[in-house]
Amino acid sequence: RVVWNTLSISVMKIVVGQIAPIATALLLNEVRKAVFKRAVQTMIYLPYFLSWVILGGIMIDLLSPSEGIVNQFLAWLGFERVFFLANNDWFPFVLVFSDVWKEFGFHTIVYLAALTAISPALYEAAVVDGAGRLKQTWHITLPGILPIVILLATLSLGNVVNAGFDQVFNLYSPVVYESGDIIDTLVYRLGLLDFQFGLATAVGLLKSIVGFVLIAISYVLAYRFANYRIF
Repeated sequence: RVVWNTLSISVMKIVVGQIAPIATALLLNEVRKAVFKRAVQTMIYLPYFLSWVILGGIMIDLLSPSEGIVNQFLAWLGFERVFFLANNDWFPFVLVFSDVWKEFGFHTIVYLAALTAISPALYEAAVVDGAGRLKQTWHITLPGILPIVILLATLSLGNVVNAGFDQVFNLYSPVVYESGDIIDTLVYRLGLLDFQFGLATAVGLLKSIVGFVLIAISYVLAYRFANYRIF
């Protein structure tokens, strides 16, 4: 169960964490007002610098079943209030959403930087040929940033066994162990709470070995498909 939780949460974070910044970067690339563009970049980038202690408190306040703004909005729409942080069906999605909220601003900046490397002559030629904005995005913009997308996606494979200890530790409770307990939190409880140091060390070592293998594989894939080299 712990392994499945770790893998499922990590994969969802990787997938959504790639889609959200790409979509945001494409939208911001169409904005012509520089002041508005910089303001949006600053707002979405700000959570990246906050610790999960702070963001965990914010999420707890937002998702509170009684006073949280999310449940107040649901009640206003006529739906039942949901205890998101104590519901095994919702808790993994809360982890994914909050992680993307924290991290996608950084990746958006990376994709925006990649977009600046695309030659404007390609867009001018596309306009002459009668291509609209959608076709320009599909045939020029997306292929132009594809190497960066492949690079970030392959390098993120090393995090498949890291579902985010800081985040889960600040948000989970025994009620959601079934859906939110991951390898790192299990090692924490085994070693520091139950004093089973041998078992905790064995689990942590196995996770480290698997992580090392995944990082090596991700580097090979990044070199193969994105021509990425460390030196």
